[in-house]
Amino acid sequence: MEYFTDRADAGRRLAARLSGLDVPDSVVLGLPRGGVPVAAPVAVALGAPLDVLVVRKLGVPGQPELAMGAIGEQGARVLNDDIISHVRLKPGELAAVERRERDELEARVARFRGDAGPVDLAGRTAVIVDDGIATGATMRVACLVAHARGATRIVVAAPVGAPDSLGEIASMPEVDEVVCLSAPRGFMAVGSHYLDFTQTPDAQVAALLAAARSSG
Repeated sequence: MEYFTDRADAGRRLAARLSGLDVPDSVVLGLPRGGVPVAAPVAVALGAPLDVLVVRKLGVPGQPELAMGAIGEQGARVLNDDIISHVRLKPGELAAVERRERDELEARVARFRGDAGPVDLAGRTAVIVDDGIATGATMRVACLVAHARGATRIVVAAPVGAPDSLGEIASMPEVDEVVCLSAPRGFMAVGSHYLDFTQTPDAQVAALLAAARSSG
C-alpha cells in the first residue's frame, strides 16, 4: 500500500505525474479543505493559477443525504430532474434549500478567498484536485459545477482513491481524464494512506490561495 508523508508530499508526487500531461490553459482547483495543499504544488508544476472550488449539495428536505442537485460560484447550478420529480417537492422547497446552501457557500468562499474573485473557467481546462477519493460524491458534484462554469476540459486528480469511485468518475461525460497515483483494491479510507492526515485549517487554505495569487 502506498503511503504519503502528508498532503504536501502527496501534492508533489501528484504534480510529478501531472506535469507530463497536455493540459493547456489550465486552472488548478483544490477541493476544500484538504485538497488545496495537495493542489498547490500541482499548480506550480503546471504553471497554472490555483483556486478553490467550493460546492454545496442540494439535499432533499427530510433526506439531506439524497442530492437533488448542487451549486457552485457564479450562479452555477446543476439539478437531478429524476430525483426532483420522484420526491414531489412542495412549492418553494427547492428555492429554500438553494438559498440556505448558497449562503453557506458564500460564507465558505469568503473564509477561503476573502475579497478575491474566482478564476474564470470559461474555455479552460479545470484540473480538480482532492487529497483522496472515497465515495467520489464531492468530486462528481465538483465536476458538474466546473462544467456548468464553462470549463471545456476536466481532469480529476488525486493521490489515492477507491477503484469503484474512480471508475464512476471516469465514466462521467463531463470528465476527460482521471489521474490517481494509487487505487488499491482493499481501499478503506483516504486517511489510512497518509502518515499525517491532520485536518487542514481554513487559515492554511486562505494562505495558500493568497500566496498563489501574489506569485502569479
